Formats: sequence, C-alpha cells, structure tokens
Amino acid sequence: MAEIIKMPKLSDTMEEGVVASWHKKVGDKVEDGELLADIETDKATMEFESFQSGVLLHQGVEEGETGKVDSILAIVGEKGEDISDLLKENSNGSEKKEETKSEDSNAEEKKSEDSSNEEKSTSSKKDKIDTSSINAKVIKMPKLSDTMKEGTVASWQKKEGDQVESGEILAEIETDKATMEFESFEDGVVLYHGVKEGESAKVDSILAIVGEKGADYKKLITAFESEADDSSDSDSESTTSDTSNNEDNKAEESSSESKKQPAKQSAKNSDGRIKISPLAQRLADEKGIAIENMEGSGDGGRIIKRDIENYKPSAQAAASSGATAGQESFEEKPVSQMRKTIAKRLSESKFTAPHFYLTIDIDMDKAIESRKAINEMPDTKVSFNDLVIKAAAAALKKHPAVNSSWQGDKIRTNEHTHIGVAVAVPDGLLVPVVRFANTKQLSQITAEVKEYAEKARNKKLQPEEWEGSTFSISNLGMFGIEEFTAIINSPNACIMAVGAIRQEPVVKDGEIVVGNRMKVTLSCDHRVVDGATGSEFLQTFKTYLQNPVTILG
Repeated sequence: MAEIIKMPKLSDTMEEGVVASWHKKVGDKVEDGELLADIETDKATMEFESFQSGVLLHQGVEEGETGKVDSILAIVGEKGEDISDLLKENSNGSEKKEETKSEDSNAEEKKSEDSSNEEKSTSSKKDKIDTSSINAKVIKMPKLSDTMKEGTVASWQKKEGDQVESGEILAEIETDKATMEFESFEDGVVLYHGVKEGESAKVDSILAIVGEKGADYKKLITAFESEADDSSDSDSESTTSDTSNNEDNKAEESSSESKKQPAKQSAKNSDGRIKISPLAQRLADEKGIAIENMEGSGDGGRIIKRDIENYKPSAQAAASSGATAGQESFEEKPVSQMRKTIAKRLSESKFTAPHFYLTIDIDMDKAIESRKAINEMPDTKVSFNDLVIKAAAAALKKHPAVNSSWQGDKIRTNEHTHIGVAVAVPDGLLVPVVRFANTKQLSQITAEVKEYAEKARNKKLQPEEWEGSTFSISNLGMFGIEEFTAIINSPNACIMAVGAIRQEPVVKDGEIVVGNRMKVTLSCDHRVVDGATGSEFLQTFKTYLQNPVTILG
C-alpha cells in the first residue's frame, strides 16, 4: 500500500525545505534507510533517508523547488499502484485546511474586536519576556522522521561549556526508526543541555541552548517555558492557580552548572488554599498525585510543573500510610525508542502472522570435530553459530519456499539469501544481516558477525546493516537455554531458534555412548510455509550440520 513521505522538519526554525537533489527517480526501487533526497533547510543542506520500502511513485517537489513542512515530499508504494486518490485526498485536505484556517482567522479577528475592552480589564497574562539582548539561541528537538513525536538523546557529542560550530555534530538522537546524527545550526558555546543522555523529550521542546559564553540562558528557558505554559493554559483556568505565571516560570529556572533545585516551601496560603499552576494541576490530576501535602519550589512555595514531574513519595508519607519494612516497591524506567519499536514490531508479527513450530534434534559430534579442526588453523576462530548460519544458508537454497515473505495479496520468494542474526544489546535486540550468506566462506561469515555484534553493542549499526533479511536466526545456546521458540522477524516467513549443545546418553551401533545433541525450533508463518515444507527444510539443515564437510567446500 502506498505511503506518503512528508517534508520533514529538519531544524527548529524550518518552515519549508528545498529539494537540493533527488537520489532516487520516479520508478526507482527504494529501501528503508536509503538516501532519498538532499534537503536544504533555512540553515543547512542535510541528507534525508526514506523510512519506507518500495518503488518511488511520485515526487511532490521538483529539484530546486520548495515545499512546506508536512507537505507531500514523495509517495512510495508498489510498482504500478494507483495513487490518484491519495493525491486528490491530500490536495483537497490542504485546500479545506486553508479555508478553515482563513475562516477561523476571520472569526478570531471579529471575536478579538468584540472583546478587546474586556480583555484589557480582565487579562492576567504576563507581558512577553524580552530576550532580544541575549546572544544565545534555543535549539529544539528536531522532527527527524515523518512519524517522530519524541526523540531520545543517545549521546551528546558536545558537552556543556564546549565550543560548537554550525555543521558540527551536536548529538546523536534516537527516533522511532533509527539513531541519527544531529548537527548544530548555531556557532557558540553549548550553554545548556535540555535533555540528558538516555532521556526522551517531545519534538520542539528544548534540546540545547548555544550562544555567547556567559549569556543569560536561564532567561531564555524562562521565556520558552512561559510560552509553553501560556499555550497549555489557554484552553482552561484552574481554581487553584495563583495570579502570576511569572512566578512559576522564574522558579523553574535551573542551572546546568550547579544542578541544584530551589528549596521547597509550603504550597498553602494562609487561608489553606493550595498554590499551584494550572499546568501543574493538570499533570497532578493525570498522574493521580495528591497535592495536599506537597511542597512547591516556585515563588512563595507555589507548586509548578517540575515539582509534579520530579515527585516521589517521602519517607514520612510512606510511614503515615502504614508502610512497613515489607512494603511493596518497584522502579520504573522510561521505555527507550528501541524498546518501543521492538514491542510494536513483535506484537504485529505475533498477532498477525499465524505461528506454528517445528523442533528437531541434531547430532553435533561431527560439527564439534570440524570446528575444533578449523580453530587449530592460524588466525582462525569460528563459533557454532557461524556453522549454523552457513548450514541454514545452504538449506535455504534447497528450499526457497522457506526463504519467502507474505506480501498481503502475494507471496514473495527471495532468490537471494540474507540471514538476520539476533544480537542482544542492553536496550533490547538488534538483527544485523549477513547478506548473500550462501556465497560466503565460513571465515567471512565469522568476521561479519563479530563486526556487527560489536557495532550493535556500541549503537553504531547503520540502517542498511539491519534491514533486508529474508530469514533469521536466534541463538540462546551460549546462555544454557536448551530449547525455546522465537517470534518471527517480519516480513520473514521463518525464524530458527537454536539451543545449547548438551551431552546425554545416546545409542550408537548398539551401544550406549555419550553424545552431543542440539535442538533447533523453526517458527513458521503458516500463511507462507506449511508443515511439510518446514520439516523438509529442517531435515536438509540437519544433514548439513551433521556433515559439515558438505558445506565447507
């Protein structure tokens, strides 16, 4: 199904972008992660990757021409797919949006004229904070993909106090689809980090502040948060709010140098009424936090947004609630972008693809002998997993139906053999791909898997290194797991779960001897692979692994 790729917002001030050059022409095949175009923003020219796989059906902006943020940049889908309705729908939607915007604007002007006198007498909003004399700029969390709503700072390349120039890498930002380098669009000193490493923030929130050394960046934060509070509070009023939003925003200033929070004071007025900002009240209601006994860090002890976000029940509160040494407790950590993506994709696979499982037991005696002989050679060291990859690649060429994927109205049988190898990393699981595995020597497979595993653990894998698998392998044998089932890595039709090699009594030539056995379980998408097809593949795989000489030539 065709998908619209919108003009991304690649800088905090970007309102439109110029397509400096297209890397793909209409009709070209494009893969998720491939460069689609070079886009010139108001500050720099940046490479933009496609987040869809398919054929480039439409270019919404010609080379050298300009398109607004969120307008159609391109459409990617299946070859020959009719996109006329999609273009018409979005064209009509834009026209209606402009009409509505115009109507709303006229209505707003009339409303403003009718109520101007009343607003002058009743308005409690504060004057906009003047930041014109501050030689520093707020850099916002950019929208690096068309579906991105928040980003995680994987790492800061510039620390607070470092000098940074326009074009230098400021941070690595993890989106819902990839980890990307983000360049600074300003020259100066990094005065402030708005997001700590490993933490997330919404698009357009403060990512950093860059400017002249010694500039009053705290006033910029106050002004920024003041505008955010005004925007959040404009739709409703809180009966518990104080009269001045200035107090709230001044109290929310934080120093990146000292990292100290202001002292908290009682949030109650002399009449017992709790002082809390409207935004803080809303957040407290959403989180179910009782504010009666809270202390605020705003002016006069007012409870503000930061107090709610950083709230932890005190020991005294826990004691008053009857807690004992055996009380229940837990720790919550924010879900990383990687974990969110893994959860989404595995859920889609598990509940969309009808899984069934086939398990086979393999004699590993000859595989052990072969590995030992290979590793006795100079500068050579292969693992059992490398042998498994090589045997699986050879078996897939014999059984191409297993090397397939479900495409909705058709089944794609892949002639190439790209094997995804699951690698555990602290935040979850990555599956780098050994491409054309059936054509590679065992030593090549060994070198690639080692390189990919190291890159995965250091978060240095690039999209092209984890995309495009046609079959996947997950090996938990090194952890002592003898048998397990794995969830299919869509769009693959199968994944093979490899268990540990175990020693047990076996009968050979009429005698009971010690044998080395290993179980593997094939998870199959029943829409593509039937039981007989999967069984035949496993029998071929077993034959190759029990006679490694047949695949080492």
